[in-house]
Amino acid sequence: MSSEQPSVQDERRDGDAQGNVPRPAGPVDASAGTEEDPAPARAGADPDSGTGPNPDPGPDVGSVPDPGSGHDSASGTAGPSAAGGRFGRPGQPLRLSPFLVGLTGGLGVLLAYTIFLAVRNAGSVLVLVFIALFLAIGLHPAVVRLRSWGLPRGLAVAAVTLTLLAIITGAVYALVPPIVSQTGELIGQVPDYITQLRRNGTVNDLIEQYDLAGKIESAVTTENLTRALGGVFGAAGFIFGAVFNVVAVIVLTIYFMATFDRLRALGYGLVPASRRDRVRLIGDEILAKVGAYMVGALAIALLAGVSTFVFAVIVGLAYPFALAVVVAICDLIPQIGATIGAVVASLVGFATDVPTGITCVVFFLVYQQLENYLVYPRVMRRSVQVNDLAAIVAALLGVALFGVIGALVAIPAVAAIQLLLREVVLPRQQHR
Repeated sequence: MSSEQPSVQDERRDGDAQGNVPRPAGPVDASAGTEEDPAPARAGADPDSGTGPNPDPGPDVGSVPDPGSGHDSASGTAGPSAAGGRFGRPGQPLRLSPFLVGLTGGLGVLLAYTIFLAVRNAGSVLVLVFIALFLAIGLHPAVVRLRSWGLPRGLAVAAVTLTLLAIITGAVYALVPPIVSQTGELIGQVPDYITQLRRNGTVNDLIEQYDLAGKIESAVTTENLTRALGGVFGAAGFIFGAVFNVVAVIVLTIYFMATFDRLRALGYGLVPASRRDRVRLIGDEILAKVGAYMVGALAIALLAGVSTFVFAVIVGLAYPFALAVVVAICDLIPQIGATIGAVVASLVGFATDVPTGITCVVFFLVYQQLENYLVYPRVMRRSVQVNDLAAIVAALLGVALFGVIGALVAIPAVAAIQLLLREVVLPRQQHR
């Protein structure tokens, strides 16, 4: 043993230098290990190599194997579940056959089409949610201002909601009575109009020539009356649907304002942590621009409504408050809303008399020039900082794609896109 020890140590030293552990040259006598040092035999050590405990000593003779250890009870070797867990070793992955690729692609197309159908069927509800979210973002600065004055968040949201409801109630009160009264006057004057037409000889000749009286009598049948009632019920359903949509938007807006901070934190939490700070800064800037745009648009609309009310009272137009509300609501639509409100008010002026109508046209032409070149640029330049050409193109595209809603969100969308281009896209292009 003493004469062979240096050679074994030399072999071990050479093996360690090469990264390998040499195996003993001859068989190992188990009795020598037990006589000189019984501890290595019990611990599974190799007395000749001196390498320490064996990593896999195997079960002792006479010991009971553990059922969950994965060893075979008869041979003491590892079973098939040793490397693969309880249910065995995993098999080879499936090969990407053309059939499997085609099946996966078909399922992807089917899923995409299903999502498209779901979005299309829920389009009206999604539009209501989008409008409510947009209003909540626009009204959030008012809530923040009230909270800075010391009000709790619940009271601040309640104050903003009550103010919004008061504005909607005032608009309805200003618009509904004139419509109802003028409609009633028109229905009451229909017999007089018919009598005046009958007194006209030319009209009588046309009635006899084209048999208009007989056509009117044939048109007034039970079936046509039923259709007319169906149309009336359809109009009633449209009115109730509009009321339901307004109530749904108001309720959703209240919830969004009450949980605005939590929703914003949840949205930022979906972003990876390495980019969360930058996304938070850019997102807060976009939300601030949307809120500033809403405040600026409401201020401009309020100014237009007040100016129209004062002018209508001075000129003597009928229903001046209703005209002021119509002009203010239309003025919320970028680029084209002020023209729509001016046309409506001018038509009412021409219905009064021609000089009043001409005066209305001149007033709105002058006011729109002042608003377009003095008021609107100053307010919007401070709030959203959007280029005039980009604002016009965005408003036209918004109207063409999404109607009035697209026109309302066009300017904030352009402001957000400009911010993303300036802070994300252009710096990334400079480093490529």
